[in-house]
Amino acid sequence: MAKRVRVMSMSVELPLWRALTAYRVLTMLYAVGLFATAYEEFTRPWLAVGYYAVLVVWTLATLPRVQNAAACTRRFLAVDLTIALGGILLTPLADTSQRIANGGPTLPSIWTAGSVLAFAIKGGWRWAAGASTAVAVANLVERGHPARDTVHNVILVWVAAIAIGYVVEVARASERTLARALEIEAATRERERLARDIHDSVLQVLAMVQRRGAVIGGEAAELGRMAGEQEVALRTLVSGGLVPVSRVSEDAADGAFVRAVEEPDDDGPVDVRALLAPFASARVSLAEPGAPVPMPPEAARELAAAVGAALDNVRVHAGEDARAWILVEDWPDEVIVTVRDDGPGIPEGRLAQAEGEGRMGVALSIRGRLRDLGGTAELISVPGQGTEVELKVPKVSRGKAEKR
Repeated sequence: MAKRVRVMSMSVELPLWRALTAYRVLTMLYAVGLFATAYEEFTRPWLAVGYYAVLVVWTLATLPRVQNAAACTRRFLAVDLTIALGGILLTPLADTSQRIANGGPTLPSIWTAGSVLAFAIKGGWRWAAGASTAVAVANLVERGHPARDTVHNVILVWVAAIAIGYVVEVARASERTLARALEIEAATRERERLARDIHDSVLQVLAMVQRRGAVIGGEAAELGRMAGEQEVALRTLVSGGLVPVSRVSEDAADGAFVRAVEEPDDDGPVDVRALLAPFASARVSLAEPGAPVPMPPEAARELAAAVGAALDNVRVHAGEDARAWILVEDWPDEVIVTVRDDGPGIPEGRLAQAEGEGRMGVALSIRGRLRDLGGTAELISVPGQGTEVELKVPKVSRGKAEKR
């Protein structure tokens, strides 16, 4: 019985949201307690009572809002910060100027930091910087001048919020990387299991049919050759899990293979490996990265067409028995696909002669396609040592590159 591999989802933000929920409740009680102990010193205590009533109701009613990032919307954050800033600006109207000058707390006190931290957890350090800057301006307006303790508290909140926001961004990136790694590991294990099962059954049967057909000859040889082609295609499928539904046929007249591959209909990125995998056969080896190589759909199709044109040249000029190798390289700024064969090579001046005769296979089918994509096609051939075609396509389109 096959084991099922489960990829467990996790969230590094959940403990932060839980801590923020508790922080808001505790700091709300702390702010109310500070007011209760100094009630007689306020010039307008009724104004402070009204504000604390709003603060208590808002804090308790919005506890579900600070339990996860989805519930903590931008509108909620804006209202929450407005309540904090309003309490700071109401402090001079409710408290005495003497208490304010002596460094007395504002009406919301440290509850304000909870609002700023919500910005940090939700949007990262940039959101935290904006919210803490607004709090800093409100505190300076409340004191009337940049007192030492006010500046100290403002800088402390500003640095702490930005640091937490940055840590949250790093944690999110790490979480995405870990989730992707777990998915790749699970997919790899499943492919390995399928490869073992298929190798023990189907692939061995196809290999046996190929060998027996070659020995018997005649129609059996043709059947064996087709079994060998299907064995290579099946090995590519179970090793990479990339090949879309394809159809392989052969024209008996010229031995040309025709592949019809179902391409994706959406406009999202296309994995180049999926378009190149059908080219693999008994005489064409494909080497590719273990991770997807995404490209825009049009660029990926043109690149695959250029590779197909290069393989056509191998079959026509190097012979049916020539072997070819396809190498896919995924670089940060470009994708490089190299097609190499073990044929006799191209004599010097032959390409120029072919263009002069009106045969534009390399000029249009390969170089023309790459030029339209903003890439290059370099052909290296040494007589007697085969031919190598290196296709380079930038990941950024030519128009975007010019803007950059």
